[in-house]
Amino acid sequence: MSNQSPARQSYDVVIIGGAIMGASTAWFLSDNADFNGSVLVIERDMSFASCSTGHTNSCIRQQFSAELNVRISQFAADFVKNLRGYMGGDDRVPELSIHSFGYMYLADNEGFANVLRENQKVQLAAGAATQLMNADEIKAAYPFYNVDDILLGSINLVDEGYFDGAALDHWWRRQSRERGVEWVQNEVVEITRNASGTKVESVTLASGEVIACGQVVNASGPRAARTAQMAGIDVPVEPRKRYSWIFKAEQPLDRDLPLTIDPSGVHVREVGGGTYQCGGHSDIDPAVDFDDFNMDHAFWENHVWPVLATRIPQFEAIKLQSEWAGHYAMNTFDHNAVMGPHTELSNFIFLNGFSGHGLQQSPAMGRGTAEWLTYGEYRALDLTPFNYERIPAGQPIIEKAVI
Repeated sequence: MSNQSPARQSYDVVIIGGAIMGASTAWFLSDNADFNGSVLVIERDMSFASCSTGHTNSCIRQQFSAELNVRISQFAADFVKNLRGYMGGDDRVPELSIHSFGYMYLADNEGFANVLRENQKVQLAAGAATQLMNADEIKAAYPFYNVDDILLGSINLVDEGYFDGAALDHWWRRQSRERGVEWVQNEVVEITRNASGTKVESVTLASGEVIACGQVVNASGPRAARTAQMAGIDVPVEPRKRYSWIFKAEQPLDRDLPLTIDPSGVHVREVGGGTYQCGGHSDIDPAVDFDDFNMDHAFWENHVWPVLATRIPQFEAIKLQSEWAGHYAMNTFDHNAVMGPHTELSNFIFLNGFSGHGLQQSPAMGRGTAEWLTYGEYRALDLTPFNYERIPAGQPIIEKAVI
């Protein structure tokens, strides 16, 4: 696909990156009656073949340790379950649901068990339905697990599981286009500041056009730091490789498999029809090249499959069906979102570093960013704790529940 030229030379908002965060922001701008500006989304590859969104597991959970992250997922669950209503009752929009098989965190030591207990207090206070289970209770509810080493489990069966993230993404893009948001396949190669250095003045595209902009949103996923560097600023986000496998079990489980987070870090969940999806990453977890999607086949054979077969003995006999590598946009500062304006470059807005939580956080984060672009503040949910300013201030938000 060749590069496309924008229709205009100037836009009120330029969004760099058209995957889930860019699409969400564009849609929420188009949905806000108080915003009447022009919006350009610049996406380097409209096939979305190598972006994080294209490799997502499409899962959603309430089990976070920070209350704001719980509330962000609660809005996402409401948005997904009422998608057609949020999209103006458009009868082309599918009715989506959440397959709520839950996330099952398993603790094999007292330290992590205490983390689960503390997290549950936060989650219950925010209205989540998290339950703690001892090993006997886990075995009674899910007899397929080997729980010989497990002290405690944590699960929530309300609005926690799998949904059709691709449909959400598609309709954000489609409706925003229909409402006048312009989408082009192109790439930003240069960002120019004004004479005083306080604002972004324009972006230059790979095809040569110089596009003036009122505000710029960095929604470029694992490439966030590269985009920021073009503006002469830094953001601590880098691509980290995450592996996924889909397999068929010779003896399928007799009930839904929660998204199980083994103490080893390997996770596995229900897909349906006797198939399951699992994921993981090696202990050595460096930043990788943007286009490095090579699989580590030895990691499956030597680590992941043995962990699965130990935790769920029925997974001793399985057949791999597909496998792929994707990238987390890892915020190395505190594994949480980076949002809002840069401290000195006031019209450069971050929407980065979701560290594997991006899809489930995209409704709240796109809505919040659209509010910031429209009003200069967050309105529906106060997301200021995630603003960029915490990074130079050295004030991390600690999120203990990162998979």
